[in-house]
Amino acid sequence: MDNALDAMGDQLEEGSLRVVAAYVAENGNVVVEIGDNGPGIPLEIQKRVFEPFFTTKPPGVGTDWVCTFTYNIIVHKHHGSINLVSRPGATRFVVTLPVQFQKGESAPSGAA
Repeated sequence: MDNALDAMGDQLEEGSLRVVAAYVAENGNVVVEIGDNGPGIPLEIQKRVFEPFFTTKPPGVGTDWVCTFTYNIIVHKHHGSINLVSRPGATRFVVTLPVQFQKGESAPSGAA
């Protein structure tokens, strides 16, 4: 969310940040979308956004590991997925998490 606010920059007063969560009964997943109406992420950057230590920010500004860290937790620990959909005026990160794990998978720490 911090990155979305940073990306909106000068548009922040007019911009919006939206978080939507839903349970999809057909496949037993929870879907969380985090989106903004900022300038969008160029395609060449979209391809790299989950790479370790990739950043478009100058040294000392923000963090360059957040997307990689988030990706690893969602995909490797929680067996979910995270996708990026972006164009000017609409960027969304779509996180999909299973509510139940398959037999043989371990539930994340703290899960009921």
